[in-house]
Amino acid sequence: MSALAVSSIALLSLTACGSDSGSKSSDSPAAADAAFAPIEAGKFTVCSDIPYEPFEFVKDGKNVGFDMDIAAEIAKDAKLDLNVIDASFDSIESGLFKTQCDVAISSVSITEPRSKKMDFSTPYMDDDLVLIAADGSGITDLESAKSKKVGVQQATTGEKYAKEKGLSPIGFEDAGLQTQALISGQVDAVLGNQSVLGYAIKDKPGFKSVADFKTGEQLGVAVPKDKKATLELVNGTLKRLTDAGTLEELTTKWFGAK
Repeated sequence: MSALAVSSIALLSLTACGSDSGSKSSDSPAAADAAFAPIEAGKFTVCSDIPYEPFEFVKDGKNVGFDMDIAAEIAKDAKLDLNVIDASFDSIESGLFKTQCDVAISSVSITEPRSKKMDFSTPYMDDDLVLIAADGSGITDLESAKSKKVGVQQATTGEKYAKEKGLSPIGFEDAGLQTQALISGQVDAVLGNQSVLGYAIKDKPGFKSVADFKTGEQLGVAVPKDKKATLELVNGTLKRLTDAGTLEELTTKWFGAK
């Protein structure tokens, strides 16, 4: 028993990744996780709602994007192969991703309701909301959008915000369908995160940002509740990427210089 206790302490020290919460002792069952244990042996499995450019999308048969680069770095630190599962955002937002994935990385905004269903890493990006409209739509702000067709992605903060502001948005399953609806004229405008929608129209004439909404949103990696070792692993990687300037390099790579 004594040898087993020493072994468990050694494993804890090996898996600690600089998290303040991880350095504190606790008698709770959640804190008793000795080491990160992947849901599938030999793999670090990530749930992500694809496509959601430039965070995650398929190019030349491979999953690429800002979130995918971060996921690859976490897998590297865990010394595991990265395994990506394309999951609906509904399953991620509800916390059901925990049945098939170690974490969810999919431009997930940290909110109080979601924090009751899952834990979040330290934030890795600030991302407010934007309203983008087609030229000639007559939309100049939220008020003028109320009588128009506004597309949102289902189960997102964009959809929630649109409803709170009196819009009757049209929901789409993913961001790819949402932006395609704007480009094809199915909707007059779209409302959602600046990073994704700004990227979607940056090289396409005929569309413009008409209103920004400072919501203070921050993105984080979603971790199932009571998975302390998983959270420490993720936070450790994010700290390493931040300290080395790699996170800033990845931001520039996928979103351009600010």
